[in-house]
Formats: sequence, C-alpha cells, structure tokens
Amino acid sequence: MKSPVVSVTMPCYNCAETVGTAVESILNQSFEDFELVAVDDGSTDSTASVLKGYAEKDSRIRPVFIEHRGVVGAANAALSASSGRFVARMDADDYSLPDRLACQVDFLNKNPEIGLTACLVNFGGDRKKNFGYACYVDWINTLVTHEEISLHRFVEFPFANPSIMMRRELLDKYGAFREGDFPEDYELVLRFLESGVRMEKVRKELFVWNDPPGRLSRNHPKYSVDSFYRIKSEYLYRWLESGNALHPEVIVLGSSRLDRKRASILENYGVNIKAYVDINPDKIGKVVSGKPVISLEDIPKPGKCFLLSYVATRGARDKVASFLNGKGYAMGRDYLLVA
Repeated sequence: MKSPVVSVTMPCYNCAETVGTAVESILNQSFEDFELVAVDDGSTDSTASVLKGYAEKDSRIRPVFIEHRGVVGAANAALSASSGRFVARMDADDYSLPDRLACQVDFLNKNPEIGLTACLVNFGGDRKKNFGYACYVDWINTLVTHEEISLHRFVEFPFANPSIMMRRELLDKYGAFREGDFPEDYELVLRFLESGVRMEKVRKELFVWNDPPGRLSRNHPKYSVDSFYRIKSEYLYRWLESGNALHPEVIVLGSSRLDRKRASILENYGVNIKAYVDINPDKIGKVVSGKPVISLEDIPKPGKCFLLSYVATRGARDKVASFLNGKGYAMGRDYLLVA
C-alpha cells in the first residue's frame, strides 16, 4: 500500500465528547492524501467506539488501541504506526481549519531547509476567563521566523503543539518524544533547535486551539511552571556554553525571590551569576544570595557582560528588550529573555 504524504497523529484519552469534531476537521481538509492515526490510550469512556465508527466510514482513519500509557506513550505509539513523509500533530479537543494540511505541506515542499513548521492559531477559549492563556497564544503568534522562534525559545514553548508538522527524518535522526518530569513537546523542540533544525510558521491562521478545563497542560505536574524552568535551564546552559562569549559569567535581570530561584538552576550547571539587576532603589546596593544588586545604569556596556532577563511580570518582557536594544545590546549576542 502506498504511504500517504501526511500522517496526522492524535493521542486520545476519554475525549468522546470532542474527538468527533477533531476528526471531522481532518476529514474536511482540502489536502486529501493523509492518514489520521488516532491512538486510544486506554479510554474508559466511548472514545474507542467513536474512532471505530469513523474508521468504518473512511479508510484514512486508522485507530490504534493501547493500554493506558499517558500522552507520551500514546503520541509515540501514533508515530510508530504512521508512515507519511510529513508528520502532523493533532489533539482530540482542537480543530484544524480546512487548508491547514495543504498550506503546511506546500510550505515544507517549497522550503527544503525548514524541518518543522506550524501556523498561527486562534484561541478557542474564553479570553476574559483565561486571559493569561490567551496572552500566551497572542505571544506565540508573534513568533514566525526561525530567528524569532530560536531567540525566544527559552521564554516559553513557542508553538501550539497540535499545530506542528515536521519531516519524518527528524524523528528518525533525533528521536521522538521523551518521557520524563518535563513537557515532552517543549523538550522535543528544544532538542531539535539545539541540533540545528530550522523552524518557521506558515503566516496564516489555520488552527483553533481550544482551552477546556481538563486540558493536560493545566492539570499535570509535568506541565507546571517549575517543570518548564527545569528543562529550559538544561538546554539554556548548553546554549550559553557556545553563545555566551563570557561564559560562564552572566548578570541576571530581576532580583525577586522567584527570579533568584529560577536563575539558581543554572548555577547547578556551573553558571556564575555575577550580579542581579533591579529598578527598586530599596534593593540596589544590597547583597542577595551572595550577589550584589545593581541598577540598570550600572550594567556593563555591550560586549562586557551577558544578561539573562528573568523578569516575568506582564508587559515587562517587551520593556526590558526595548531598553536593552536602545542601549546597544543585541538579543542573542548580549542578552536573552528567559521568562
């Protein structure tokens, strides 16, 4: 049997109420040379029956039934069962707009240097109720080029995971999702970027990213903020080894207890925090965690220091970048935003 161009891989667990809409969104794609490998991860509701019903009507729907392994086990089972040249992710509670696959396949065909793509996404939740998540969606939609994605990778996961499409050879070369106490989708992208994989998004809104109360990223400890900082710090340290001309020395913007807690993870790898920077006059001149707190005016000139901004209050990230850029510091050469 001829392999399809695209394998859409979709882990499913107790999602009988939403999986039909997700499947229909793939069946309604303008690009038709695909298979949908939907792995039922030992669901205890009627998810399996829903998938079987669709498979009986369309041979492109290929359900796989496994004992409960969790999202990583189900996602990797879907990858193992797939055969397409391109592999697309999909979640059972989201919605792909009709031209998603067509646009992403066309983009990868026209840009052979790009290994992984995604698209702009529409936030499908309640913006007022879940304002923080909506702001995150707005932020990832600003990251389109490889340079933007690469430079901001240590702030947060720069994609809506179920909007991703990649070349199969990346999985063969660098491996699939890894199991651990970290967000597996973020770790995979960090690993691919570290390996030199180029990534860029299609500049179209092709996906609706819903935000149900039961979304795994809201409830599972492996997707907690602390888990994100642990895995990002591991990759950030390795980036600093080659990207920081003054390695292992850095100066940290932000001196709150939380800023210091998150930055201290890097110290476990051998990074030397020379000082903390704060704008609060009551903190400037003091010593915290054994390091001096200095003002913005006391930061060494570009080329004389490398800065990591852990300032995470809403709106502060852009202000920090604007200030540093105005003083001649360049992101990726003199500083990184990491919160």
